[in-house]
Amino acid sequence: MPVIRMEFLIDAPRQVCFDAARSIDLHMESTASTKERAIGGVTSGLINLGETVTWEAIHFGIKQNLTVKITEMEEPRYFVDEMVSGAFKRFHHTHEFIPITDNQTRMIDIFDYTSPLGVLGKLADWLFLEAYMTRFLRTRNEYLKQVAEAQTKALQS
Repeated sequence: MPVIRMEFLIDAPRQVCFDAARSIDLHMESTASTKERAIGGVTSGLINLGETVTWEAIHFGIKQNLTVKITEMEEPRYFVDEMVSGAFKRFHHTHEFIPITDNQTRMIDIFDYTSPLGVLGKLADWLFLEAYMTRFLRTRNEYLKQVAEAQTKALQS
């Protein structure tokens, strides 16, 4: 059961960061390399507590679908999305936003997952999957950071 944890210091207010992280549109922009797109549930705008989204993407050359549900949310402090159906056995993804100042936020991203296929899944984690997921999440979070900081800078001008 790998747990991927990363933190980003973002020069933007907590609400801006919170909304960027739950934006379906920004998610699609940030995952363009895997051609990720929302095909069911909430397909644009901001996702909220109790709502689902089904993503279609290409990972490892294979088209895959993944449905997640927002199972916890305390705006603008944190939200959790969990897999309803998809390639993983399960995952629990926490997004937390801690204000440092009025215009600076620490974003903490924790992705806790279990691969399918028992021992073969654990081997896949060790060989490539955990590294792949870490790169995927880092790329997405760096994009969200850039967007949130650009939005904040534009509002301050």
